[in-house]
Amino acid sequence: MSENFSFSLSQEEKDYLKDLVRKSILCRLNRQEEPTPDPVTGHMREEYGAFVTLTKNGHLRGCIGNVQGSGPLYKTIWKMARAAAFDDPRFPPLKEAEFKDIEIEISILSPINVCKDVEQIVIGRHGLIMQRGMQSGLLLPQVAVDWKWDRKQFLAQTCNKAGMEPDAWKDPATNIFWFEAEVF
Repeated sequence: MSENFSFSLSQEEKDYLKDLVRKSILCRLNRQEEPTPDPVTGHMREEYGAFVTLTKNGHLRGCIGNVQGSGPLYKTIWKMARAAAFDDPRFPPLKEAEFKDIEIEISILSPINVCKDVEQIVIGRHGLIMQRGMQSGLLLPQVAVDWKWDRKQFLAQTCNKAGMEPDAWKDPATNIFWFEAEVF
């Protein structure tokens, strides 16, 4: 991945996606089934992996995503919003009383590639996936920045997320993948 991820969104598209997250969650909270609103641009119909992260008072409240695109971006965001709010196994389902306190972050992922040289990992630019056998873990690019990790800490923490020992990234049987993300 020598080229920077060239995906970018207009402010109108970012606002549309954030509103889409809110509407998706509210529809579920109110037990309404509304059709997914039509996208504001054709760009929203492209296939990209995406994550929706919900925080409450600065603490993680839910984060779910698809690593690779499996349909139009706007439909992926609609589904991931609900999954982050109601299906993240680390948290109880979001309650209506909490909704007003939720902050939304969306990450649109570049295609996933094999990381051939860990020395090329740039904190804040790259997200990582560690995979060995049935074990797999992903950390988005902003996680290393939020925790002020250096490259080796980021590698170790991604291994931890996968349920592996912290230095598993050095094991030839461990596959390391990387990606970039548009985060807003």
